[in-house]
Order: sequence, then C-alpha cells, then structure tokens
Amino acid sequence: MRAALILVAAAALTGMAPAPAPNDPALFDAEGYRSARYRAPVKVDPAPAQTIRLAAALALDPERDALFIDVTPAEGGVRDPASGVWTLGAEHLTIPGAVWLPETGRAPVDADLWAALEARIIAARAKAPGTTVILFCRIDCWMSWNAARRLAMRGMANIRWLAEGIDGWHGAGRSLVAAVPIAVPASTIIEETN
Repeated sequence: MRAALILVAAAALTGMAPAPAPNDPALFDAEGYRSARYRAPVKVDPAPAQTIRLAAALALDPERDALFIDVTPAEGGVRDPASGVWTLGAEHLTIPGAVWLPETGRAPVDADLWAALEARIIAARAKAPGTTVILFCRIDCWMSWNAARRLAMRGMANIRWLAEGIDGWHGAGRSLVAAVPIAVPASTIIEETN
C-alpha cells in the first residue's frame, strides 16, 4: 500500500504516470519501446529515466549546464552508410547548443547510430563527470521517450526527458537554430559467421 502511494505521489510531481507495460504489439516492441506511430500523445514517463519540466530546462544553458540531445528524425533525410553524412530533405531547427543525432529513438534502433549517441555522452562525461543528459524531439513524440528510457535501462545515470521538446522551448519564447546532424559512418566491425 505504501509503495502504491509513493508511486501516485511521484506521478503527481512529474505530471505523468509511471511507464506501463505496453501491451499493444502494433505500437510497442517486446521491451516496451514505441515502435510505430511515433507522433502521438505521450502520457507516461520513461522510467527509469526522469522527466525534466520545461521551466527547469529553460533555466539551463545547453552549452554549459547539460548535454541537450535532439533525436528528432531527419524527415525526408538520407544517411550515406559509408560516410555517415546526412542529406536532408528540409531544414531542421533545434535548441541552440544541442547536438542532433536523428533516428536514435527508433525501435529497433540502428546499432551505429546508438553507438554514436552513447559515445557522445561518454565524451561529455569524460570532461564533466555526472553531466545531465536531456533528450528531446517534439511534443507528442515517442522518439526521445524511447532514447531516454533505453539509456537509463542500460545503466546511464542523470538521463532526463524533455516532453515538450523543441515546440515547448520555442513556445516559451526561446530562439531555435538550424541544425546539422552528427555524421555517423557505418560500423567497420564484421561479424563472424559459423
């Protein structure tokens, strides 16, 4: 009973409910990550990652106080597998100081893109241990939810999810800047076959 009350209180503080065990195989994979129709209302937090309120994110300097990572898909974009360079279908605007690693919130996630995301976090934390990582995309977008949850489930600490994303940032009167996605070449590791 006490544990249930604590969960209800925690949900009230974040404004969201704990992550459910999704049971719609048309929308979620076996691990509970959204795998289809990524643009839909998100009513649960990405536990064990934590949600950061928009006001708290707005109080941070993305180039100094935290590592802001935009995982918005590259709509109409294509990544060259050899060079890793993206050819974009349209300009993408993001939070100033954020890095853009498109497609890292998909389920299943591309192994090379995921490795690049983890490497970026590890590099930032080598310079400033314990750096908070804030993942975002757009409002009602499951990609950042997936990425935040996946990082936290794999043991990374200080992972936050900004539910309002780019839309909330801009809606609060903050500027956006044109983004260039991080180039991620295909892995050169060749798997052995038996």
